[in-house]
Amino acid sequence: MKFVKIGLIAAVIAALLFVAQQTGILALLTDVEGLQSWIASFGAMGYVVYALVYIVACVLMLPGSALTIVAGIAFGPVAGGLLALLSATLGATAAFIVARFLLRNVILSKFGDNPIFKKIDDGVAQNGTSFLILTRLVPVFPFSLQNFAYGLTGINLMTYSLVSLVTMAPGAFIFAYMAGDIATNGVSPMLLVKFAAAGLVLFGVSLIPKYIAKKKGIDMKTLAE
Repeated sequence: MKFVKIGLIAAVIAALLFVAQQTGILALLTDVEGLQSWIASFGAMGYVVYALVYIVACVLMLPGSALTIVAGIAFGPVAGGLLALLSATLGATAAFIVARFLLRNVILSKFGDNPIFKKIDDGVAQNGTSFLILTRLVPVFPFSLQNFAYGLTGINLMTYSLVSLVTMAPGAFIFAYMAGDIATNGVSPMLLVKFAAAGLVLFGVSLIPKYIAKKKGIDMKTLAE
């Protein structure tokens, strides 16, 4: 019965991917210019469509960096930055929910022995929320894998969502903002000032995980291995 259930779930996922490929949605998710034009065609509803596309990308473990840049270009520096951050948080939360409540047994059977999953599970057990903050601020593990891996840990859903929102804010907003600013105002002397300011912010943020690792006695080199 267990194998039948796994087979049915796998069949549904395969069917969704097939439909996404046949309808062009899968290609659209990885085509920045095409995605930008497609979102613009929805007008005001483009905000909702963008968020839904980002959520689907996270659940299907597709890279979201291009989508973050698209937000800044399609919706403007400020609105795009905020939308990218909110959408990334919703996508991360959706993947977390899928792992915890919908496909937990399937994911455990497939990735239970994955070293990354084990390191995250052990990290949360030993350091709690601090480990989540650390791995969100330092790209030790792939973003898409983290979303599912944390769903298998004992961390609280609300805590996970709030920490993800706060820790992803600097990177998501800055990348979307800079992309939107370049698209709107082009390259100018002020752009260099903004790049410098963004660099200082990211540098400041990079000090947080170092502090956490030192305080908790976490060896960053071991995590990266």
